[in-house]
Amino acid sequence: MSTHRPQELQALVLAITARLRDQPGPLLEVLHGVQDALGFVPGEAVPLIARELNLSRAEVHGVVSFYRWFRSTPPGRHVLRVCRGEACQSMGARALEAHALATLGIDCGQTTADGAISLEPVYCLGNCACAPAVMLDGELRGRVTREDLDALLESWGAGQ
Repeated sequence: MSTHRPQELQALVLAITARLRDQPGPLLEVLHGVQDALGFVPGEAVPLIARELNLSRAEVHGVVSFYRWFRSTPPGRHVLRVCRGEACQSMGARALEAHALATLGIDCGQTTADGAISLEPVYCLGNCACAPAVMLDGELRGRVTREDLDALLESWGAGQ
């Protein structure tokens, strides 16, 4: 359930769809707009988006559920994305991700029980020369070690 009141959510979705509906294939842009504004795409937004773009609810839901980038639940206060691209894997990203999973006590795509941190896999951050790479609250970091990750998670209050 969204933390926004129904009227606020409706006004937000209507504003985003009105701004983007005339673009070719606007659904992805609208979904990005909603997620940028709210941090996720609430289920209550799906029928509004469908109606405004003259699509079925199933079409909108299918896109939200297909693309890993879109969230249907609110993210944690901090979002940690660990690259799973080949270059990062070859430089220890799998071990780094396993360490994050063990430290946080969650699986990829989940949020800690206290709502502090969401851990999300990505399949390339475009930082291959500085592997392994992670993205922390939208900030790209390279050559991340377990110690770097521990310091970051500790600063966020995780793993204690």
